[in-house]
Amino acid sequence: MTGKFELKKGKSGKFSFNLKSANGKVVLTSQTYKSKAAAKNGIKAVCTNCSKKANFEQKVTKAGKPYFVLLASNKQVVGKSQSYASRASMLKGIASVKKNAPKAAIRDLSLKK
Repeated sequence: MTGKFELKKGKSGKFSFNLKSANGKVVLTSQTYKSKAAAKNGIKAVCTNCSKKANFEQKVTKAGKPYFVLLASNKQVVGKSQSYASRASMLKGIASVKKNAPKAAIRDLSLKK
């Protein structure tokens, strides 16, 4: 079983997506986009940029919890992780994005009413 992208439309009418790992846990969340096409381009950016270690920035919340962001080639953030209990857990999250994103199908939840 592989991961999947879930594309959704929010109450504001904007679109966003989550990358879920094979076990169904969210490992990456996007920013919001004005259009579905822009969100799909964001998904492509995740797939294109997740193979390069340098595109992952490791960060720490004010509370001291590690998390990461994935950068596109233009250095814009295309996705952000949850905060993790440990750096080791965060590194597993990065590995999950690298493994799951390139092969992940897109499940379009914006079509549901």
